[in-house]
Amino acid sequence: MFIGEYSHSIDQKGRMAIPVKFRHDLKNGAVVTRGLDNCLFIYTKSEWAKVAEKYANLPIAQANSRAFSRLMLAGAMDVELDGQGRIILPEYLREFASVKKNVVIAGLYSRLEIWDEEVWNKYKGQTEAESGEIAERMSELGV
Repeated sequence: MFIGEYSHSIDQKGRMAIPVKFRHDLKNGAVVTRGLDNCLFIYTKSEWAKVAEKYANLPIAQANSRAFSRLMLAGAMDVELDGQGRIILPEYLREFASVKKNVVIAGLYSRLEIWDEEVWNKYKGQTEAESGEIAERMSELGV
C-alpha cells in the first residue's frame, strides 16, 4: 500500500529516488506511464498487469476508449530500481508531466503519482480550497 507525500529531485540524467518505504514493493521492477491531471503514474508490475488488462479490454469501437488506451498503454515504460533506489524517468514522460527538477511523489494506495512540485502545490491548494464541495460529491458516490 502506497500512502504519503514525499519531496525528491530529478538529476540531469532523469534519475529519481524512490522513497525508502516503497522500494521493497518495487524491487522487482515497476511500470511508469502517463497519468491524469498532469502527473505520472507508477505501478508495481503485478498491479500494472491488472490495470493494463482493463485498458486493453475497453471497447475498441469507441474513440474515447481507443484514445485512453493509447494514452496509458503506449506511454508506459518498464523501470528498474538501481543500487541506490532510483529509477530513470524517460524524457517523453518528464515532458508530458512538465517535470523539471523538484518533484512530489504521492502514494495513492495502489499506485504512486509523480508531480512537478509547482504543479502539485497549485493542484493541492485548489483541491484543499474545494474540499467541502468535493466531499459532498463523493457522498453521492457512497464515500
